[in-house]
Amino acid sequence: MEGGNSPNLQLQQLPLATAAVSVQPHADSFSYKENLIGALLAIFGHLVISIALNLQKYSHIRLAGSKDPRAYFKTKTWWCGLFLLVLGELGVFSSYAFAPLSLIVPLSAVSVIASAIIGIIFIKEKWKPKDFLRRYVLSFVGCGLAIVGTYLLITFGPNSHEKMTGENITRHLVSWPFLLYMLVEIIVFCLLLYFYKEKNANYIVVILLLVALLGSMTVVTVKAVAGMIVVSIQGNLQLDYPIFYIMLVCMIATAIFQATFLAQASQLYDSSQIASISYILSTTVAITAGATFYLDFTGEDVLHICMFALGCLIAFLGVFLITRNRKKSVPFEPYISMDAMPGMQNMHDKGIAVQPDLKASFSYGALENNDNMPEIYTPATLPIVQEQHGSKGVSAPPYRVLEHSKKE
Repeated sequence: MEGGNSPNLQLQQLPLATAAVSVQPHADSFSYKENLIGALLAIFGHLVISIALNLQKYSHIRLAGSKDPRAYFKTKTWWCGLFLLVLGELGVFSSYAFAPLSLIVPLSAVSVIASAIIGIIFIKEKWKPKDFLRRYVLSFVGCGLAIVGTYLLITFGPNSHEKMTGENITRHLVSWPFLLYMLVEIIVFCLLLYFYKEKNANYIVVILLLVALLGSMTVVTVKAVAGMIVVSIQGNLQLDYPIFYIMLVCMIATAIFQATFLAQASQLYDSSQIASISYILSTTVAITAGATFYLDFTGEDVLHICMFALGCLIAFLGVFLITRNRKKSVPFEPYISMDAMPGMQNMHDKGIAVQPDLKASFSYGALENNDNMPEIYTPATLPIVQEQHGSKGVSAPPYRVLEHSKKE
């Protein structure tokens, strides 16, 4: 009896095992589908944002000589760019609700790739094929590396998916890894802000680190807000939780301060340097915040983590090469550079520049701090002929008057 019942037991247990095996691939395929949807939304959003910004820039360039400073409001190009900008931001915002934060953040390299391609397509200079390839070889190599890095990010990105409910977000918010991370981030932010404001440390790395630290909190709150809105649309209302409004206020506040520091950096440094350094720092800090708050890499094997890190490094290198090839703007210098005057470098104490004299003299190029100069290099004074007046009450001029003789 026992021998006859054992085959039946094995046959009864076999369908249960096959059913358990069949459920897991279905769940994995569904999670990968969500990753793909989020990645496509992010790529679409960044691509549309890049097109929108270039359209608005084109509208401003065309109306550069207009007397009306707000003439671009009357152009269809500028309004089309504004519409595409809002559409792209909505695409990026909604992508955080489907894919992990650590996967969406590095995909901002798409906007750099799109801007480089648009700049090459619409360039008006005529180049020979060899000169064109030599001029834009770094852009082509950078675009290729950025595309390869984006592919690796999507393929080996984290696969953690969690419902963005109020309970889950509150649990992550009070977890000890995130509290420790927040403590370290607040200390670093305060130190950087102290050196930036009090010690005048206007280094690009200092400013963009402040932007990156604020940006990490922005993307964490954006994912929470977007995820809770999507869950509410699906039927499980989450808008009555106080954590939703806390995250919404934090998202708006950090975005405003982040834009403020970016505006200050753009006044001091070139836009190409800001684009590359900001992308590298912001992506690194945001991935760290996502891995700490949302536990993006929990359960991932070493191969996927290493390939994801390799994709980030390749994307970093691609963005660096793209931005390195951009032309740097030459600031206007209201003085004569001594380097442009051969044999005259030793006339100034510092040997840098000849400043115009602003002391109401009739000479140009007067040198400051030239007490030890020979008299031959002193600025010449224009001769002025004094007119003879008959009235005795006319006072003498306060300046030296040179009269010409007949011999001259």
